[in-house]
Amino acid sequence: MTETTMVFHPRPGAGPEKAWTFPAPERGKLANGLSVLRVHRPGQQVVAVELLLDAPLDAEPDGIDGVATIMARALSEGTDTMDAETFAAELERCGATMDAGADHSGVQVALDVPASRLERALGLMADAVRAPAFPADEVDRLVRQRLDEIVHELANPARRAAIALYADLFPADARISRPRAGTAATVARVDRAAVADFFAAHVRPATATAVVVGDLDGVDLDGILERTLGAWTGSDAPATEIAPVTADDTARVVIVDRPGSVQTQVLAGRLGPDRHAAVWPALTIGTYCLGGTLTSRLDRVLREEKGYTYGIRALNQSLRSGALLAITGSVETDVTGPALADLVAVLKTLAAEGLTGEERDAAVQNLVGVAPLKYQTSRAVADSLADVVAQRLADDYLPELYRQLADVATADASDAAVAGFDPARLVVVVVGDAAQIRGPLEGLGLGPVTVVE
Repeated sequence: MTETTMVFHPRPGAGPEKAWTFPAPERGKLANGLSVLRVHRPGQQVVAVELLLDAPLDAEPDGIDGVATIMARALSEGTDTMDAETFAAELERCGATMDAGADHSGVQVALDVPASRLERALGLMADAVRAPAFPADEVDRLVRQRLDEIVHELANPARRAAIALYADLFPADARISRPRAGTAATVARVDRAAVADFFAAHVRPATATAVVVGDLDGVDLDGILERTLGAWTGSDAPATEIAPVTADDTARVVIVDRPGSVQTQVLAGRLGPDRHAAVWPALTIGTYCLGGTLTSRLDRVLREEKGYTYGIRALNQSLRSGALLAITGSVETDVTGPALADLVAVLKTLAAEGLTGEERDAAVQNLVGVAPLKYQTSRAVADSLADVVAQRLADDYLPELYRQLADVATADASDAAVAGFDPARLVVVVVGDAAQIRGPLEGLGLGPVTVVE
């Protein structure tokens, strides 16, 4: 009998660490005034395109909040040469998907398509913004669909908390104080004429930007862009101005009453500095240490030690002007008072003791060390670059941001988090059973407590 000897090859080890930086885009401009940012990503055969239209929610006419959202959704419902069904079929033949949405900074149209069919798909996108048909029956259908969505949003505690926070935090006459896609009353007033008027007033190549990311090797991108989006014409009116937003963040509690609710949704927030501010990198690290992961301070106390919640998060979310600094999560109704008391205690302990070097290092590792994984796809890169454009930041903002994040000192992160999440400056919205939670909340010293329906 022959004895068999197994030979084990050495286990391969990790290779040398490769330096990474967010890819820098190349900027250009078409003859019609359309700005173009391109990034060549070898191996990414699905090209991601994002077209940013300077049609912010602030520009919506009074009384028809939501018209920007309906317009965005109607862009793919037919053009001057094809109806909605034909347009959808043509996209499918290209193996492409196209979606559009509206936010405070403007309307975004996102296209994903194999590189080999880029020109045909870009032609469809160009038709959608060059000559959309806005059929009255399709606009009416989109309005009805949006009205149905609103019913579901109002039944969602997290969404209901956000609506209440924005309404209470910002002035009533500021567009940001109202739901992005409109209310039932305003959406019901949207018709084809309103959509067409909004489009004519704000959609033009001179104030738009196209972001193109993917494997562009062998692709005549300049020629393709000129033959497609380059055929789009419009006025050369200037870009919209970004007006500073104000907020009243004096500490107070707003209870959105949901009788019989077994859970309380918590959303505490205030207006803070945005990404143009020098403190943003430190604030980003500090916010992550406070509530960015399961090992953050808030989770360690409210989830691991007390068992009040499945998870609670802190975030710094950029707005068109400024940023929303917020803490969000849900707890059982019976522990609403103790949970909020412990939340405040975590913030006060942070102010008294500061962050540790270990917390800072973990935040940097999670935000900077894993960034290459975050940006593996063309779509992820395109979305982030489009966000930079929408915020009117420099093209090299993201590479510089990641460099600054890696260099943030522990003390600076502590100071930014303490200043940003000062309990005396937080508006606390809770969605739950007011009869059960109002008493405990009034005894916490979080400011006056009011109840809304």
